[in-house]
Amino acid sequence: MEYRQLGASGLQVPVLSFGTATFGGGNDFFKAWGSTQAEEATRLVDLCLDAGVNLFDTADVYSQGLAEEILGKAISGKRDKVIISTKATFPFGEGPNSMGASRFRLMKQIEGSLKRLNTDYIDIYHMHGFDANTPVEETLRTLDDLIQSGKIRYIAASNFSGWHMMKSLAISEKHGWNRYVAHQVYYSLANREYEWELMPLGVDQKVGAIIWSPLAAGRLGGKYRRDKPIPQESRVAQGGSPVPQFAVNEAIFYNTIDAMDDIAKETGKTLAQIALNWLLQRPTVSSIIIGARNEEQLHQNLGAVGWNLTVDQLKKLDAASEIPTIYPYWHQNERPSLVPAPKFY
Repeated sequence: MEYRQLGASGLQVPVLSFGTATFGGGNDFFKAWGSTQAEEATRLVDLCLDAGVNLFDTADVYSQGLAEEILGKAISGKRDKVIISTKATFPFGEGPNSMGASRFRLMKQIEGSLKRLNTDYIDIYHMHGFDANTPVEETLRTLDDLIQSGKIRYIAASNFSGWHMMKSLAISEKHGWNRYVAHQVYYSLANREYEWELMPLGVDQKVGAIIWSPLAAGRLGGKYRRDKPIPQESRVAQGGSPVPQFAVNEAIFYNTIDAMDDIAKETGKTLAQIALNWLLQRPTVSSIIIGARNEEQLHQNLGAVGWNLTVDQLKKLDAASEIPTIYPYWHQNERPSLVPAPKFY
């Protein structure tokens, strides 16, 4: 397994990490992802560790805490061997303070996550989304206090816009507080908007990207084909996709699948492995979160490492998956000497 430095931190993380949204199946949305229970979760964790995958990602809202509980059981006796990432800010529980990133709420949520995970510290604590109702200073001061108290090691963001991230980094620098070292984002061959602003920001500010839904909720796994209905067992058909249908341009998507089919014939790799390997060769990417409902899916995803697509194959995928940019990015792209893009090759 290859390891990479996480942003500007000194933490080394595996290029593949394991996501636990499939643990629990606490409601209809998460049942469409999976309903892995403690025994199978323990087996999957052990297989990951055998392969060098020691970063496990979860969140308080995954099945309303059940995923954290199951992960806590699965890593019992192995805490010193794993890196745990969890998140807060999205709705959890009831009442006027049931969501957000206020000091009141984060202090409550971190205690809940620690208890459910059966640990006394979190390695990477993400703000699952930006809270525009709470002063950024309040959120970052609270997170810095939690680091000082030893309850968390590093802080990260997720699903921020460029200005959300840049404002947060600037405030941390102003006050000498710990800064976000990573940004957990959606990025795949089906949607490349991350490249427009968040990737250049990551390069400039040394913020590592942790990728969620790298297969676009399974769309890039090989079951989707032109003029064929969506598989009924898929998350998209069952209403459990975190990537909405409107976000994927069908014409571009199927052109991308065609290009992936050609490369699959050349390499002998699956479409999923090709999609993951493409991501591993993009700037700023520190780790890709893979999920699995069973051991077979896990073994297939682990096959994305240990080899590389050629530059010609990368360019072919880039050309097929390119999406039209919006303003001001198309305007900036007219003068690349002023605003150079990250180097892909």
